[in-house]
Order: sequence, then structure tokens, then C-alpha cells
Amino acid sequence: MNLTAELLIPEVQELIRAGNYAELRESVMHLHPADMAEILSGLEPADAGVGFRFLPRDLAAAAFAYIAAERQEELITHLGTDSAVGVLEAMTPDDRARLVDELPEEVAQRLVASLSPETRKVTQAILGYPPESVGRLMTPDYVRLRPEWTCAKAIDHIRRYGRDAETINVVYVVDEQGRLIDDLRLRQVLLAPPEATVESVMNRNFVTLRADQDREEAVRTMARYDRNALPVVDSRGALIGIVTSDDVADVAQAEATEDIQKMGAVGTLDEPFDRAGVLFLVKKRAPWLALLFLSELLTSNALVYFDDQIKRLSILAVFVPAIISSGGNSGSQASTLVIRALALGEIHLVDWWRVLRRELLVAGILGLIVAAIGFVRINVWGMMGWWVTHKTDPSTGLDMIDPATGLPVPDHAVQDHFVMLGVAISCSLVGVVLWGSIMGAMLPFLLKKCRLDPAGSSTPFVATLVDVTGIIIYFTCAIAILRGTLL
Repeated sequence: MNLTAELLIPEVQELIRAGNYAELRESVMHLHPADMAEILSGLEPADAGVGFRFLPRDLAAAAFAYIAAERQEELITHLGTDSAVGVLEAMTPDDRARLVDELPEEVAQRLVASLSPETRKVTQAILGYPPESVGRLMTPDYVRLRPEWTCAKAIDHIRRYGRDAETINVVYVVDEQGRLIDDLRLRQVLLAPPEATVESVMNRNFVTLRADQDREEAVRTMARYDRNALPVVDSRGALIGIVTSDDVADVAQAEATEDIQKMGAVGTLDEPFDRAGVLFLVKKRAPWLALLFLSELLTSNALVYFDDQIKRLSILAVFVPAIISSGGNSGSQASTLVIRALALGEIHLVDWWRVLRRELLVAGILGLIVAAIGFVRINVWGMMGWWVTHKTDPSTGLDMIDPATGLPVPDHAVQDHFVMLGVAISCSLVGVVLWGSIMGAMLPFLLKKCRLDPAGSSTPFVATLVDVTGIIIYFTCAIAILRGTLL
């Protein structure tokens, strides 16, 4: 919470409870709607409901759009139908549709039925589009111009109808059938000679969105062309609305949050983290955690398969955590980079082979770097005589005891072959890092090919998959290199 809102909460609460509504209006008139929303969200629902009734209508509607969905529902209950409808009527069409969509069905139906016929028609039209489509973001409040008008007439029209528009930074030129033929920045019209026609300043170079497109496309298109607003057209090219940067920013934040949560192996949270209940968080995290645990059990199965080698050379078990974590970390790095690049449109499905080739080179170099560190570490320990272990009884797996001294019997085999051990560990690291990177880079492509969210290839999931295969790679390399010496 920002400092301004935090300081004003007690003051606003005191004015509401004292019934001093005139002073309440004066104290909040200068505030931004986002700050006003934060103040009212910090009040008890009953006090916030009273405060909304006495705020200027435009400020109340603008502030209401910034309040979290679950809090909006509480406020509507305390506002009552008449006051709630008044707030809804003053909201922008896209914000109003978003609010109605998030309310319980019976509450939403009651409020929509109480709206004016024109407002109800606009709201229902927006709600008629798929939940995560561009149509749900658009607003029908924009300024239309005709190509044959003079710029003087266009400016008069903007002055007359621009007050109710979502933005007048960009105005839209349509033909007789309502089809979009160009969009113009306001400065183009203002700086043109008054007698010049709108058509004379047009270049017919514009970008559009379709109402049925996924809302993520609006994010990518607006970022690519650096626009503050984009027109939305239907299949005939008729202009039916616009999408503005503030709506797209909300979508970008929501999509990024969803991807980050999925990458952390958490179900998508439908409400703010600080307001999520214990059972809700358990419900979102438990399925993934259980799935990852069951997957990790495969690691135990792989270790059991190589039990004989571990009994014969117990030092191999010491390096298991380092080996598999290197593969998991490299896979998580590759997965994160590819998921984000897919989300930003930097790469596409057809680029999988190019990404694979580059990842093979990058992972190979990374594997060699890690392998070199491992080789140096093992040889330093070997030269310092730190690899002396104890002989074990093959039947029990326990240390053999010298009857004369009662102490474990030393085994100098590892100390005598520490260079070969270093080679085995280094080769294993190269293989594991290479395999982990390939899996991490290619799994998002596979999910996208199956029409699933690439973010589902979460970093814990990639790490778990690489753990199992990493153990197989590690012991296969160790057996092949150490056969005849330590194994």
C-alpha cells in the first residue's frame, strides 16, 4: 500500500462514520482512482459501501474498476442494487463487462437487468465473446470520422463526442458501411489545414485486431507496433471497438503471473496471494507436489537398479546429488528461456530445430565447464590423499573390521585411481548437462505442438525428469570407464 493511501485510510474512515460527506468529497477529489480504490479496500466493507455512495459518480466508477474482484462483490452487497447500478452505468464498457463476468451469476443477472437498455445491450455484446478473447477487452467508446469531412469538421466532431470516448489520441476513419479504412493520430488532424479533407491526411497504414483473437495477441501486437490503442474489427472489417494500452497492460500482467505460477509447479491462483486461504493454497499446490513426488520415486528405482555398483564402489553415491542437480539446473535454465521466448513471440514452433542446434552447442560448452570444475576438484582431493575409503562386505554392504585393531579396513583403490574417477564424473556431467538442456528446451515446443501451455513444462517438472535419466547416464558412464579398475 502506498504512503498516501495508508495515511488517508483513518481520515476517510472517520469522515464516513461521522457522516461528514461534504468534507469526504473534498478530501478525495484530488486523488487518482487507483489510490482511492486502495483506500476504500482498506476499510470495512460497510464503511466502504457508504463512502462509494457519496463519492462523485465518475470517481466512484473509476475507482471501482481498480478494486479486486472478490472485494467488488462485497461492496456490491453493501451498496445495494440501485447504488451498484449507478456505479456500473458510469464505468467504461470493458470494465463493466469484466465486473459482471466475475460476479456470481444471480448477482450479475440482477444488475444487468437493472441497467439501461443501451448499456445492457453493450455489456451483453461484450460478454458474448469468449472469456479470454480480444472482444472481452474492447470498448465501443471511440471517435469515428468520415473520409470526405474537412479537418475543421472533424475537429468539431471530436470536440463534441470525444468527452465520452475512451481515448481521443487516435481517431478512426470508416466508410459508409462502417468498415475501417484508416486510423489517425489526433495531431495529424489538428496540424492539417482546416479546409483539407480527412482523406488527404490518410495513409491507409493501420493495424487491427479481430474480436475472436486470443487476448495475448493484443499484448504482442500492441508491443510490436508501439500503439496506445488498436482497433477491433469483425470478419467483414467493420469497426466494432478499440482496445487500449491500460487493458492490455492488465492482460500482460495476468498472463505473466499465470506463466510464472505454472513454471513454479503451482496451479493458477484466481485471487491475490495475500488474500488466499490456507485450504485454497493447499489445493493449488498439492496436486503438483504429489505428482513430482511420485516422479521422484522413479529416481529411487533407478538407484536400486545400480545397487550392486554402489555396494562395490560406495564413493559413487557421494556424487549422485551433484550430478543430477547439474542436469536439473541446466534443464530449468533452458526451459525458462524457451518458455519466455515463445510467450514473447521471439520464436515459434517452426524454430525448434534451430533452437535445438544452438542448445546442443551451448549445453556442450556448459557441460565442459562444469566437468572441468568436477575433474579439478576430484584430482585435488586425490593428490591430498582424501579419497581413502573403507572396504565393505559385499554380502552386508557394511564396513569390514580389522580383528586386530577393531577399526575399519582402509581401501586405497579409489586413492590409486582418482584420475579415472575424475574422468568418469566429468564425462557424466557433460552427458547429464547436455541431456538436461535438450529436454528443457524441447519440452515447451512439444507442449505447444499439443496445444497445451508451454509454461506447463515447469522447472521442477523438468528437473524431476532429468533426475531419473541423469542417474542412468551417470552410472552408465561410470561402469564403462571404471570397469577393470574400480568396478
